[in-house]
Amino acid sequence: MPPKPPLNPRNFPRPPLLEQTTRHLQIKWDGELIADTKEAYWVLETTHPPTYYLPPTSVNYPSSLKKTTHSSFCEWKGSATYWAITHPKNPSKTVNNRIWSYESPTKSFSAIKDYLSFYAGPWDCYVDGELVQPQPGDFYGGWVTKEIQGPVKGGPGTWGW
Repeated sequence: MPPKPPLNPRNFPRPPLLEQTTRHLQIKWDGELIADTKEAYWVLETTHPPTYYLPPTSVNYPSSLKKTTHSSFCEWKGSATYWAITHPKNPSKTVNNRIWSYESPTKSFSAIKDYLSFYAGPWDCYVDGELVQPQPGDFYGGWVTKEIQGPVKGGPGTWGW
């Protein structure tokens, strides 16, 4: 596979752009494949690495997901619902609020209704086989790959970007 062209999040649009992507996305937790798809969307927003939204059908253990009471609001996408997931091979291991979705997104983001977005941790997230790094900080859920060039929002001193 040829190298991917560089992506500079400073050049991403605001309001954000929603696009389908055929990149191969995988989420593995302790080696267990939790989700796998080539039919996702990504959101590209100024100063943010891409945030990926996976179809619910890509989750290999849908019964391990349970809604939590946590919520947040995005000015572009609307109100987010958060999820807990229990490890399919270790039922004593549950992670809360590291997966979110939009049950009633705004019109511009209606395509990602019920799609799931995973923070890049505590599990391992991959884009076309590359292990991603989480967006700095603990608020945003972008995935940083080698093609991302330039600073991204989330780390110290970037809140007002």
